[in-house]
Order: sequence, then structure tokens, then C-alpha cells
Amino acid sequence: MSGERLRMGIAGLDDMMGGGLLKQSVCALIGTYGTGKTTFALQFLREGLERGENCIYISLEEREDRLLEYIAQKGWDVTQFLNKSLFIIRLDPTDFNLANNRIKDELPRLIREINASRVVIDPLSLFEDLFETDVTRRQEMIRFIEGMRDLDCTVVVTSEADRNNPFSSRHALIEYLADTVILLRYVRATDLTDVHLALEVVKMRRSAHSREIKPYEIQQEQVLVYSEANVF
Repeated sequence: MSGERLRMGIAGLDDMMGGGLLKQSVCALIGTYGTGKTTFALQFLREGLERGENCIYISLEEREDRLLEYIAQKGWDVTQFLNKSLFIIRLDPTDFNLANNRIKDELPRLIREINASRVVIDPLSLFEDLFETDVTRRQEMIRFIEGMRDLDCTVVVTSEADRNNPFSSRHALIEYLADTVILLRYVRATDLTDVHLALEVVKMRRSAHSREIKPYEIQQEQVLVYSEANVF
């Protein structure tokens, strides 16, 4: 892993991480529903496309047409990039063998063939669900993450937070394997106050980073992280 940075294209967040993600690192975005995990991941790819990079989006949840509709609603025109520098792959998480083989075998080959520098897997938690035991899940995930680190790309994965613990992913695994962990969550002063969105860079290997909790806002065309503000 070099000291070169890849900006996520989210100004306040990039500032919190010293300029962006370290190149060839793995970043996990962990949060419950509605916290904007997919939006953050898409912004990461949008930044790469605008810089002339090749990008891959692996979806285990949304169909390609619905994803493109969502992107269009954001005011992002990606038609000029589709199947040229942006490749969207939809995997069916209910078909274990197909999803498992395509992620472990076909994805690394595709990354090399198109020289992709940015890869998103959304949500990785559905891939983790494929494994029946914790031991198998841990073994397979370690093998997968280490394999991705051997490729010349930077990876962002999204993961659902645990229902009973918003500070942990559903399987409490990816946060230990990833180089960078960004936690997205709802916060409120009391049960009677407005809900706010806040994030923190919980972990970032080989890099100094802000450890403060900062508010953010998901707007129509962008995500704004208020790195100079406090949550309350």
C-alpha cells in the first residue's frame, strides 16, 4: 500500500482522512438503512470517472436499471461511461455458487482486464450472508480481502450495521479486515429532537485521520460533510 491518495469526492470527508483513501486499500462504509451508504460509494466512483479512471460497481441488491435510475435522480449522467470506463455487475445473492464464484474468480480477472482503479461492492454483507458458519465466513472473507489487496485498485464496500449495535457490522467482521472504516449513523440529543446524520472515521491504517464525529447531509446531487462543525 503506497502513500498515494484517492479522493472520495466528498470534501469534508476527504479532509478528515488527510486527503482521501490510501491507494490499494479497502474501505468499509458501515451504517443502517437510510444513512447513505450507496450514495457515498457512488460518489467515490463518480470522482474516479471524472478523473478518467476505470470503475466497477458490484451490486448484490439493486438491479442495474434501478441503480441507473437512482443515479439519474441524483443528476449524474453516466451514459457516456457505461461499459467503457464504468462497469455495473448485478449478482443474485440467492445463488450461492454463482455469486461466490463471480466475486472470487471473475471480479479479479475483470479488474485486470479493464485496469480498474476503483471498485465498489454494495452491500458486502449480502456476500457474507452466503456462508453458513462463522468459521467459513471468516476464512473466505480473509482470502477475498487479501486477494483484492494484491490488485492495483482501491475498494469500497458497504455493510449493513447490526440491528442491535449501530457501531458494528452485521457479522462484526469487515471492520477488522478493512484498512479504513467509516461509520454512518443517526444521532439525536433526546427522543424528542430532530434526527441528524453523523459519521466518524473509526479506523484508518497507516494514516493519521480525524477521530471526531461530524454531521453530514445527503443533498440531491452531493454529500456534504461538515468537518468544521459539531453534531450538536
